[in-house]
Amino acid sequence: MVISNQEILQIAMEQSAIDSGCAPEDFLARENKIVLSRQDPRARKYLELPFSCDLTSYGGNIVASVSPELRQAVESYLNRYPAYHCFETPHLYVLNRALKPYGQQVCFMAEYFLPDVEHLRPLPCGFSLRVLEPAEFQSYYLPQWSNALCEKRKHLDVLAVGAFDGERLIGLAGCSADCESMWQIGIDVLPEYRRQGIASALTSRLAVEVLERGKVPFYCCAWSNVASARNAIRCGFRPAWVQLTAKSMAFVDSMNGEEERRESI
Repeated sequence: MVISNQEILQIAMEQSAIDSGCAPEDFLARENKIVLSRQDPRARKYLELPFSCDLTSYGGNIVASVSPELRQAVESYLNRYPAYHCFETPHLYVLNRALKPYGQQVCFMAEYFLPDVEHLRPLPCGFSLRVLEPAEFQSYYLPQWSNALCEKRKHLDVLAVGAFDGERLIGLAGCSADCESMWQIGIDVLPEYRRQGIASALTSRLAVEVLERGKVPFYCCAWSNVASARNAIRCGFRPAWVQLTAKSMAFVDSMNGEEERRESI
């Protein structure tokens, strides 16, 4: 697929617009935008819509996709701080206080990367790499490959690249068809094989394979996951957008294991 960086960015903003319920150009506006979240069958499959509060920024303004009851509280928060400060502490405590009366808390925060076609290319690896179609990776739905493949959404996993030491799988990059135009890449390498360039070789090879199939690969990691962010950049990916999503306090507690802890007391 011959495509420019600008076309890749446009595709990503069009998808974010579907997810947020806004117009693509809203991400390039000088001022923040507040829109009401709504369901859309074209949204990324793992998103649970409508949002109560979701903040997305491509580096300039913020588009907030919110429920009607949270619109005023979120708008007040966005008007209080510069856009980039809205995604960091101590200001996020202010947002959490505004969300609390509605039973919501900040939950997910992530940075997303898009390929730079001027720098993306398959990187070398000292081990054998194999491109795997779905029928070839069905036996790899195991805990050690949980970033590359998703047991709960097997039907979305469409392509993978494995690294092999002989016949032993030592690294796996997989991608899921999370929406029509974009496939998300995840990567796992066995601990004893890390720091040998395997992750970057797998990620870069898979990204090239995705582009050749007419889709845009994208990569996501937590801001604190320095190793993952370095892998993305080494492969030719560049930071594109950030996203923060609030969920119910009960959901946050369940992710933190609080419900299980209370039951055991």
